[in-house]
Amino acid sequence: MSAALPNGGNVFANGIRQHYLHYRSTGSAFAVILIPGITSPAITWGFVAERLAERHDVYVLDVRGRGLSSTGPDLDYGLDAMAADVVGFADALGLSAPSLLGHSMGARIAMRAAVSGKNGFSRLALIDPPVSGPGRRPYPSKLPWYVDSIRLAMKGIDAEGMRAFCPTWSEDQLRLRAEWLHTCYEPAIVTAFEDFHSDDIFPDFKALKQPAMLMIAGRGGVIAPEDEAEIRALNPAIEMTHVANAGHMIPWDDFDGFFNALGDFLAR
Repeated sequence: MSAALPNGGNVFANGIRQHYLHYRSTGSAFAVILIPGITSPAITWGFVAERLAERHDVYVLDVRGRGLSSTGPDLDYGLDAMAADVVGFADALGLSAPSLLGHSMGARIAMRAAVSGKNGFSRLALIDPPVSGPGRRPYPSKLPWYVDSIRLAMKGIDAEGMRAFCPTWSEDQLRLRAEWLHTCYEPAIVTAFEDFHSDDIFPDFKALKQPAMLMIAGRGGVIAPEDEAEIRALNPAIEMTHVANAGHMIPWDDFDGFFNALGDFLAR
């Protein structure tokens, strides 16, 4: 991982404090808002944001209930609230037609924000979003995997202890997760996981008007061929790409494969 440090900041938007990391562009002024997944504080995506910043101005969000953004029992942790956060964040920073890159839960948030029609988001890179929902097969990961690791992190856990949950990750990745996982508020994680099964995002695929890419992990088990076919039928304009040798955490498993699959999509 690079030693380069981003600029951190906080903004009050959609009624909460939203913390973000800003990786300033070294080559372009095009803004990209990166929305991480269910238990990924912004800092854990730094190694991806650094690479993206070679071509884009990158803002990585701490989604509510994670990292340094607002948290606690009084907040709504549903998909619509998180999507409204992204709209409010873009408006508060005066970002003009930013692109959205969301991973897993973050991709669901990106879609819901885009179809709300409340901000002119220009492009969407949707990285392996959960497509479980009412009447569909369940999300392949199980809730105890998240809850158990968070509870251990609350007491204090090191990289070696985290290895039992993420056995393929590098030492640097494990250390970062061990350091930051305790900031993931358990009720927020439980709500998001339950929403994977109760909030159907297939209508969002159909409603998307912006250019969109769907990146599918070859070993993730999240998006099956039948899901891909259904999405393609709902919205043939969505560009689909695959990273054959990666699990759900695509850039962790195949960093170069992730960027090869992303290509120049965000810069077009």
